[in-house]
Amino acid sequence: MNRKTIRESVCGALIALTLALVPIQPADACTRAVYLGPDGTIITARSMDWAEETGTDLWAFPRGMKRDGASGPTSIKWVSKYGSVVCSFYGASSVDGMNEKGLVANVLYLTESDYGKPDGKRPTISIAAWAQYVLDNYASVTETVNALRDDPFVVIAPTLPGGRRAAGHLAISDPTGDSAIFEYIGGKLVIHHGKDYQVMTNSPVFDQQLALNKYWEQIGGMIFLPGTIRASDRFARASFYINAIPKTADMFQAVASVFGVIRGVSVPLGITTPGQPNIASTYWRTVSDHKNKVYYYDSATSPTTFWVPLAELDLKEGAPVKKLALIGGKTYSGSAASKFEPAQPFEFLPATVK
Repeated sequence: MNRKTIRESVCGALIALTLALVPIQPADACTRAVYLGPDGTIITARSMDWAEETGTDLWAFPRGMKRDGASGPTSIKWVSKYGSVVCSFYGASSVDGMNEKGLVANVLYLTESDYGKPDGKRPTISIAAWAQYVLDNYASVTETVNALRDDPFVVIAPTLPGGRRAAGHLAISDPTGDSAIFEYIGGKLVIHHGKDYQVMTNSPVFDQQLALNKYWEQIGGMIFLPGTIRASDRFARASFYINAIPKTADMFQAVASVFGVIRGVSVPLGITTPGQPNIASTYWRTVSDHKNKVYYYDSATSPTTFWVPLAELDLKEGAPVKKLALIGGKTYSGSAASKFEPAQPFEFLPATVK
């Protein structure tokens, strides 16, 4: 056995040991990846992996909406500066979306999340409103990071329908290709900011994911990639493929390639593994074209993919909130912007301050 083989065997054993030490808790999975192409061809994709139907509809929110953080008397309040299109979650949370400046927000599950406790000094916000707060208020990743790095509010995580604890981390990206990852670990906000942070999955925490991925980078994706549906394996595959696909300014080809990546790290519908961390079936995927501000939606239960050009939505102040109904198996083809219908906005899942 030569030195290279010995080194790879030792590294493999260390990786296996590290994965064995990851807490085995029932959770759910998602994957997010950012494509950095030429001539401003920036595309963000995410999968929504969950243990049951997510109660998702698409919503068009205009500028000028009065918002509340849904966490009682201490809730942060704001008025939206930017319109957005978002995916709802259980009809009570904004879990994914893009605003009219091309800023994209993706919330993924993270078991290790610990948001700390209210300190009586800062306002509070339900995690259900966290992504919407970002989409409503900021035009870029840098602006968001500068505004949130001092941790201006306390995130409160309520219990989700079905009795599961809400626990997530937030990824954002913008038309420049910039990215940031926001996690609350041990009650403290941790931010990773930079174009290198293209991929996010679930457990373990992001620092450990980066360390695990270094091993697979050394192995080389054309030789071997981990093939399971665990979060760390999906992280490695998404990291390799999002940079291996052709770099092209042809948006049709780029979007198709990115769809190939996010479908390739999705979990086939019907697969569940009780007792295993961060593994559940993929119910839907989104792909966001930052340059042209087009939001694509791909359901695992429908043979069609449709899209929503934000330019075809009325997002000016005073415009009505509109919903594109998806619950109950409804589906669309091509541009679905004209299919949105006026609706009362959903209320964010309330969080009790203890």
